[in-house]
Amino acid sequence: MLFFANCKINIGLDILARRPDGYHDIETLMLPVRGLCDAVEALPAERDAFSCAGLAVDCPPERNLCLKALRLVRERHAVGPVSLHLLKAVPFGAGLGGGSSDAAFTIRLLDALFSLELSDEEMESLAARLGSDTAFFIRNRPALASGRGEILTPWTEDGSVPEPLRGKYLAIVKPPFGVGTAEAYRDVRPSVPETPLRERLAAPLHRWRETVVNAFEPSVFALYPQLAQIKRGLYDAGAVYASLSGSGSALYGIFENEVPRAAFPNKCFVYQELIR
Repeated sequence: MLFFANCKINIGLDILARRPDGYHDIETLMLPVRGLCDAVEALPAERDAFSCAGLAVDCPPERNLCLKALRLVRERHAVGPVSLHLLKAVPFGAGLGGGSSDAAFTIRLLDALFSLELSDEEMESLAARLGSDTAFFIRNRPALASGRGEILTPWTEDGSVPEPLRGKYLAIVKPPFGVGTAEAYRDVRPSVPETPLRERLAAPLHRWRETVVNAFEPSVFALYPQLAQIKRGLYDAGAVYASLSGSGSALYGIFENEVPRAAFPNKCFVYQELIR
């Protein structure tokens, strides 16, 4: 059984307060990126096995989130030996949630493969134990995320994207390096905006440039000035809105039309899709 584990972008990211447990309360809109995916395969086997191909993963196999998901599900449910294979295409350290998506889709695969009949709520509860944004990929629809990222409120009842984005082109640009979560948080300054994010996102797209911000940008751009240059380049190429995604090194732009590859830096990973 094979699932395609898509990634996400964050549209706006407010860091509201530091929590007693060491995490931060945030608010952000998470938007699925449907076409940029890893492939996760699970098959019944005589003994557990795991393999990975494609982009190199920045952790030893035993710490891979797919295996962590397997062990977590097995703590509560009858899951026999399984062979897991991961084909990586989503860059890591990018703020795109690739590893979190792999973990969530592994839970969904195990549910289907072993007929566990888990509810979405049960799978979200398991996924939330593996990472702050992992639960998002269970239902995999646009949602406002709060708390440490695990409290999800659907953007719309029908799962549609915000109206200002419909029919626009998304371009993701990632340089050949990542940003660690710990270093991104090191110099952030939590604050509560005067206007809630949902209200700011209801405004016309051209107004987002001034009002919809990623609170990681000041600290991350200070560490990596190249990222600020890429963001300026997205606007120079005609983006109506551009931002850092999450706490990683990927930036994205929202465009009226698809953009020629030559408009982006040569050494960067680039992906584009139409937002539907």
